[in-house]
Amino acid sequence: MIDKLHVLNVINTALEGSDKFLVDFRITTDNRIFVSIDGDNGVVIDDCIALSRAIENSLNRDEEDFELNVASAGLDTPLKLQRQYRKNVGRDVVVTTQDGEVIEGRLEEADDQHITLRLPGKKNATAEPRTIAYADIRTAKVAIRFN
Repeated sequence: MIDKLHVLNVINTALEGSDKFLVDFRITTDNRIFVSIDGDNGVVIDDCIALSRAIENSLNRDEEDFELNVASAGLDTPLKLQRQYRKNVGRDVVVTTQDGEVIEGRLEEADDQHITLRLPGKKNATAEPRTIAYADIRTAKVAIRFN
């Protein structure tokens, strides 16, 4: 079995000093490694390639066979980290709360405890703010708009 802590250390070292950060990481029982990264200024394919090479070069295929998948956290994946919320301030998001309520609005603020959404106002009314604690969020995704 591949040492998860070793791979995690390689990832953290490779991303250190950059605006890239780890979003998700797992190793299955059949040695399939999945890594998802994001960046304050986005992620390009070269970022994924560099991280993939760093991980692959730290492992020995003669000792253990493995499959490696390094990808960027896409727009269709849920936001997981506070850092992702912060980078998406100003965008429209769809939040599902722990009790199943679906709320759509513009992400105005993301601090250490909560997010603030600007909900669309009714006709001739200003948009109203709504604060939601991270603990109350089941899922949140950036709303993809095609205008």
